Amino acid sequence: MAASIEAFFDEATNTVSYIVSDPETKEAAIIDSVLDFDPASGKISTESADRLIERLRSLGLKPVWILETHAHADHLSAAGYLKHRTGAPIGIGGRIDEVQHIFRPRFGISGKQDGEGFDHMFADGERIPLGTLEFEVISTPGHTPACVSYRIGDAVFVGDTLFMPDYGTARADFPGGDARTLYRSIRRLLSLPPETRLFMCHDYKAPGRDAYAWETTVGAEREGNVHVKDGISEDEFVAMREARDATLDSPRLLLPSLQVNVEGGRLPDPAPDGARRLALPLNVPETYAEA
Repeated sequence: MAASIEAFFDEATNTVSYIVSDPETKEAAIIDSVLDFDPASGKISTESADRLIERLRSLGLKPVWILETHAHADHLSAAGYLKHRTGAPIGIGGRIDEVQHIFRPRFGISGKQDGEGFDHMFADGERIPLGTLEFEVISTPGHTPACVSYRIGDAVFVGDTLFMPDYGTARADFPGGDARTLYRSIRRLLSLPPETRLFMCHDYKAPGRDAYAWETTVGAEREGNVHVKDGISEDEFVAMREARDATLDSPRLLLPSLQVNVEGGRLPDPAPDGARRLALPLNVPETYAEA
Protein backbone atom coordinates (compact mmCIF):
# COMPACT_ATOMS: atom_id res chain seq x y z
CA MET A 1 0.00 0.00 0.00
CA ALA A 2 1.31 3.43 -0.96
CA ALA A 3 1.85 6.22 1.56
CA SER A 4 -0.66 9.04 1.73
CA ILE A 5 0.92 12.45 1.13
CA GLU A 6 -0.58 15.86 1.85
CA ALA A 7 1.22 19.15 1.20
CA PHE A 8 0.88 22.43 3.10
CA PHE A 9 2.27 25.55 1.41
CA ASP A 10 3.41 28.57 3.42
CA GLU A 11 3.46 31.51 1.03
CA ALA A 12 5.28 33.79 3.49
CA THR A 13 8.41 31.63 3.21
CA ASN A 14 7.59 29.69 0.01
CA THR A 15 7.97 26.51 2.05
CA VAL A 16 6.13 23.22 1.56
CA SER A 17 5.54 21.00 4.61
CA TYR A 18 4.19 17.49 4.31
CA ILE A 19 2.19 14.97 6.28
CA VAL A 20 3.08 11.46 5.12
CA SER A 21 1.09 8.58 6.55
CA ASP A 22 0.53 4.84 6.38
CA PRO A 23 -3.16 4.32 5.49
CA GLU A 24 -3.19 0.93 7.26
CA THR A 25 -1.80 1.87 10.69
CA LYS A 26 -2.47 5.65 10.59
CA GLU A 27 1.10 6.38 11.67
CA ALA A 28 2.35 9.66 10.23
CA ALA A 29 5.47 11.77 9.74
CA ILE A 30 5.69 15.54 9.45
CA ILE A 31 8.39 16.78 7.07
CA ASP A 32 9.88 20.31 7.08
CA SER A 33 7.45 22.18 9.31
CA VAL A 34 7.25 25.99 9.62
CA LEU A 35 7.16 28.21 12.70
CA ASP A 36 5.65 31.55 11.74
CA PHE A 37 7.93 34.51 12.48
CA ASP A 38 7.66 38.24 11.80
CA PRO A 39 11.22 39.68 11.89
CA ALA A 40 9.98 43.27 12.15
CA SER A 41 8.15 42.69 15.42
CA GLY A 42 9.83 39.50 16.64
CA LYS A 43 6.40 37.90 16.87
CA ILE A 44 6.25 34.11 16.86
CA SER A 45 3.07 32.34 15.80
CA THR A 46 2.22 28.63 15.68
CA GLU A 47 -0.61 28.95 13.18
CA SER A 48 1.10 26.88 10.47
CA ALA A 49 2.14 24.16 12.92
CA ASP A 50 -1.29 24.09 14.53
CA ARG A 51 -2.81 23.56 11.11
CA LEU A 52 -0.72 20.39 10.79
CA ILE A 53 -1.78 19.20 14.22
CA GLU A 54 -5.44 19.82 13.44
CA ARG A 55 -5.14 17.94 10.16
CA LEU A 56 -3.53 14.98 11.91
CA ARG A 57 -6.35 15.00 14.44
CA SER A 58 -9.10 15.25 11.83
CA LEU A 59 -7.71 12.28 9.91
CA GLY A 60 -7.10 10.19 13.02
CA LEU A 61 -3.35 10.05 12.35
CA LYS A 62 -0.71 9.36 14.98
CA PRO A 63 2.50 11.37 14.43
CA VAL A 64 5.54 9.18 15.08
CA TRP A 65 8.26 11.26 13.38
CA ILE A 66 9.10 14.92 12.85
CA LEU A 67 11.61 14.91 10.00
CA GLU A 68 13.91 17.67 8.74
CA THR A 69 15.63 17.46 5.37
CA HIS A 70 18.29 19.91 6.66
CA ALA A 71 18.82 22.91 8.92
CA HIS A 72 16.85 25.47 6.94
CA ALA A 73 18.19 28.98 6.36
CA ASP A 74 14.96 30.57 5.10
CA HIS A 75 12.33 29.74 7.69
CA LEU A 76 12.14 28.75 11.34
CA SER A 77 11.31 25.11 11.98
CA ALA A 78 8.38 24.22 14.22
CA ALA A 79 9.98 20.87 15.11
CA GLY A 80 10.50 21.75 18.78
CA TYR A 81 6.92 22.96 19.19
CA LEU A 82 5.51 19.93 17.36
CA LYS A 83 7.53 17.57 19.52
CA HIS A 84 6.09 19.26 22.62
CA ARG A 85 2.55 18.96 21.27
CA THR A 86 2.74 15.42 19.85
CA GLY A 87 5.61 13.63 21.60
CA ALA A 88 7.05 12.54 18.25
CA PRO A 89 10.87 12.48 17.99
CA ILE A 90 12.83 14.80 15.70
CA GLY A 91 15.13 13.34 13.05
CA ILE A 92 17.68 14.90 10.68
CA GLY A 93 20.77 13.92 8.69
CA GLY A 94 23.68 12.55 10.66
CA ARG A 95 26.08 15.33 9.66
CA ILE A 96 24.08 17.98 11.53
CA ASP A 97 26.95 18.15 14.00
CA GLU A 98 29.09 19.72 11.26
CA VAL A 99 26.48 22.40 10.71
CA GLN A 100 26.25 23.01 14.46
CA HIS A 101 30.04 23.40 14.66
CA ILE A 102 29.90 26.05 11.93
CA PHE A 103 27.04 28.14 13.24
CA ARG A 104 26.88 27.79 17.01
CA PRO A 105 29.97 29.95 17.63
CA ARG A 106 28.55 32.65 15.34
CA PHE A 107 25.50 32.99 17.55
CA GLY A 108 27.27 32.60 20.89
CA ILE A 109 25.71 29.18 21.51
CA SER A 110 27.96 27.21 23.82
CA GLY A 111 27.87 24.23 26.14
CA LYS A 112 25.85 22.09 23.76
CA GLN A 113 26.66 18.53 22.77
CA ASP A 114 26.90 17.37 19.15
CA GLY A 115 23.45 16.66 17.79
CA GLU A 116 21.71 18.16 20.80
CA GLY A 117 18.20 19.24 19.88
CA PHE A 118 17.59 16.17 17.71
CA ASP A 119 16.45 12.73 18.79
CA HIS A 120 17.87 10.82 15.85
CA MET A 121 20.61 11.62 13.34
CA PHE A 122 20.17 9.40 10.32
CA ALA A 123 22.94 7.66 8.41
CA ASP A 124 22.87 7.27 4.64
CA GLY A 125 20.76 4.23 3.77
CA GLU A 126 19.10 4.05 7.18
CA ARG A 127 15.50 2.83 7.25
CA ILE A 128 12.85 4.70 9.24
CA PRO A 129 9.71 2.72 10.08
CA LEU A 130 6.30 4.26 9.42
CA GLY A 131 3.68 1.67 10.29
CA THR A 132 3.85 -1.04 7.62
CA LEU A 133 5.93 1.27 5.42
CA GLU A 134 9.40 2.74 5.77
CA PHE A 135 11.48 5.68 4.63
CA GLU A 136 14.94 5.21 3.17
CA VAL A 137 17.40 7.98 4.04
CA ILE A 138 19.42 9.24 1.06
CA SER A 139 22.34 11.51 1.92
CA THR A 140 22.24 14.49 -0.47
CA PRO A 141 24.82 17.04 0.77
CA GLY A 142 25.91 20.10 -1.17
CA HIS A 143 23.41 22.74 -0.11
CA THR A 144 24.49 21.92 3.46
CA PRO A 145 26.60 19.00 4.72
CA ALA A 146 23.63 17.49 6.58
CA CYS A 147 21.06 17.48 3.77
CA VAL A 148 19.14 14.24 3.34
CA SER A 149 16.22 13.14 1.18
CA TYR A 150 13.54 10.74 2.39
CA ARG A 151 12.30 8.02 0.01
CA ILE A 152 9.09 6.13 0.70
CA GLY A 153 7.74 3.91 -2.07
CA ASP A 154 7.84 5.89 -5.31
CA ALA A 155 8.05 9.27 -3.54
CA VAL A 156 11.14 11.22 -2.47
CA PHE A 157 11.19 14.38 -0.36
CA VAL A 158 14.26 16.22 -1.60
CA GLY A 159 14.48 19.28 0.67
CA ASP A 160 16.36 22.13 -1.01
CA THR A 161 18.53 19.91 -3.20
CA LEU A 162 16.27 20.36 -6.22
CA PHE A 163 13.51 22.74 -7.25
CA MET A 164 10.90 22.36 -9.97
CA PRO A 165 12.48 21.82 -13.41
CA ASP A 166 11.80 25.39 -14.52
CA TYR A 167 13.47 26.85 -11.41
CA GLY A 168 16.59 24.71 -11.08
CA THR A 169 18.64 23.79 -8.03
CA ALA A 170 19.63 24.90 -4.55
CA ARG A 171 22.38 27.39 -3.84
CA ALA A 172 25.65 25.94 -2.54
CA ASP A 173 27.41 28.98 -1.11
CA PHE A 174 26.46 28.66 2.55
CA PRO A 175 29.31 27.62 4.90
CA GLY A 176 29.78 23.87 4.41
CA GLY A 177 28.05 23.92 1.03
CA ASP A 178 29.74 22.81 -2.17
CA ALA A 179 28.49 22.96 -5.75
CA ARG A 180 30.40 19.89 -6.91
CA THR A 181 29.02 17.83 -4.03
CA LEU A 182 25.54 19.15 -4.82
CA TYR A 183 25.81 18.02 -8.45
CA ARG A 184 26.76 14.51 -7.38
CA SER A 185 23.87 14.38 -4.88
CA ILE A 186 21.44 15.49 -7.58
CA ARG A 187 22.69 12.91 -10.03
CA ARG A 188 22.21 10.28 -7.34
CA LEU A 189 18.56 11.30 -7.04
CA LEU A 190 18.16 11.42 -10.81
CA SER A 191 19.46 7.86 -11.11
CA LEU A 192 16.20 6.66 -9.54
CA PRO A 193 13.48 5.30 -11.88
CA PRO A 194 12.10 8.09 -14.11
CA GLU A 195 8.57 7.70 -12.73
CA THR A 196 9.77 8.40 -9.18
CA ARG A 197 7.86 11.35 -7.73
CA LEU A 198 9.92 14.18 -6.27
CA PHE A 199 8.49 16.56 -3.65
CA MET A 200 10.13 19.96 -3.22
CA CYS A 201 10.60 21.91 0.01
CA HIS A 202 10.19 25.28 -1.74
CA ASP A 203 8.72 26.89 -4.81
CA TYR A 204 9.13 30.47 -6.01
CA LYS A 205 7.18 30.34 -9.30
CA ALA A 206 9.67 30.50 -12.14
CA PRO A 207 9.21 33.37 -14.63
CA GLY A 208 6.22 32.66 -16.83
CA ARG A 209 4.54 30.29 -14.38
CA ASP A 210 1.49 31.63 -12.51
CA ALA A 211 0.84 28.83 -10.00
CA TYR A 212 2.97 27.38 -7.23
CA ALA A 213 4.05 23.77 -7.77
CA TRP A 214 6.04 21.29 -5.70
CA GLU A 215 5.66 17.83 -7.23
CA THR A 216 7.51 16.55 -10.28
CA THR A 217 9.30 13.37 -11.39
CA VAL A 218 12.84 12.16 -11.93
CA GLY A 219 12.08 11.94 -15.65
CA ALA A 220 10.87 15.53 -15.83
CA GLU A 221 13.95 16.79 -13.97
CA ARG A 222 16.31 14.85 -16.21
CA GLU A 223 14.59 16.14 -19.31
CA GLY A 224 14.04 19.77 -18.39
CA ASN A 225 15.77 21.04 -15.24
CA VAL A 226 17.22 24.38 -16.29
CA HIS A 227 20.38 23.85 -14.22
CA VAL A 228 21.07 20.13 -14.25
CA LYS A 229 19.16 18.28 -16.97
CA ASP A 230 20.79 15.36 -18.76
CA GLY A 231 23.76 16.48 -20.82
CA ILE A 232 24.99 19.14 -18.38
CA SER A 233 28.40 18.12 -17.08
CA GLU A 234 29.63 18.46 -13.53
CA ASP A 235 32.08 21.21 -14.49
CA GLU A 236 29.37 23.12 -16.38
CA PHE A 237 27.05 22.89 -13.41
CA VAL A 238 29.71 24.01 -10.92
CA ALA A 239 30.63 27.02 -13.05
CA MET A 240 26.97 28.02 -13.39
CA ARG A 241 26.15 27.44 -9.74
CA GLU A 242 29.12 29.33 -8.36
CA ALA A 243 28.55 32.28 -10.70
CA ARG A 244 24.85 32.40 -9.86
CA ASP A 245 25.41 32.07 -6.11
CA ALA A 246 27.77 35.06 -6.19
CA THR A 247 24.81 37.23 -7.22
CA LEU A 248 22.31 36.03 -4.62
CA ASP A 249 21.32 37.96 -1.52
CA SER A 250 21.17 36.25 1.87
CA PRO A 251 17.75 34.78 2.71
CA ARG A 252 15.56 37.26 4.60
CA LEU A 253 15.32 34.99 7.67
CA LEU A 254 18.85 33.60 7.51
CA LEU A 255 20.09 34.67 10.96
CA PRO A 256 17.02 33.82 13.04
CA SER A 257 16.42 30.59 11.12
CA LEU A 258 19.87 29.10 11.55
CA GLN A 259 20.22 29.74 15.26
CA VAL A 260 16.84 28.12 15.90
CA ASN A 261 17.09 25.31 13.38
CA VAL A 262 20.53 24.00 14.35
CA GLU A 263 18.95 23.34 17.75
CA GLY A 264 16.08 21.26 16.39
CA GLY A 265 13.63 24.15 16.12
CA ARG A 266 13.99 25.16 19.76
CA LEU A 267 13.86 28.86 20.58
CA PRO A 268 16.57 30.31 22.84
CA ASP A 269 15.92 29.77 26.54
CA PRO A 270 14.26 32.62 28.40
CA ALA A 271 16.57 35.19 29.99
CA PRO A 272 16.15 36.08 33.69
CA ASP A 273 13.59 38.70 32.68
CA GLY A 274 11.56 36.01 30.88
CA ALA A 275 12.28 37.27 27.37
CA ARG A 276 13.69 35.03 24.64
CA ARG A 277 16.26 36.75 22.44
CA LEU A 278 17.90 35.92 19.14
CA ALA A 279 21.45 37.02 18.36
CA LEU A 280 22.17 39.35 15.45
CA PRO A 281 25.85 39.11 14.46
CA LEU A 282 27.05 42.22 12.64
CA ASN A 283 29.31 42.36 9.60
CA VAL A 284 31.44 45.36 10.53
CA PRO A 285 33.89 46.77 7.95
CA GLU A 286 37.52 47.11 8.92
CA THR A 287 37.34 50.84 8.24
CA TYR A 288 34.67 51.35 10.92
CA ALA A 289 35.85 53.26 14.00
CA GLU A 290 34.28 54.83 17.06
CA ALA A 291 35.32 57.82 19.14
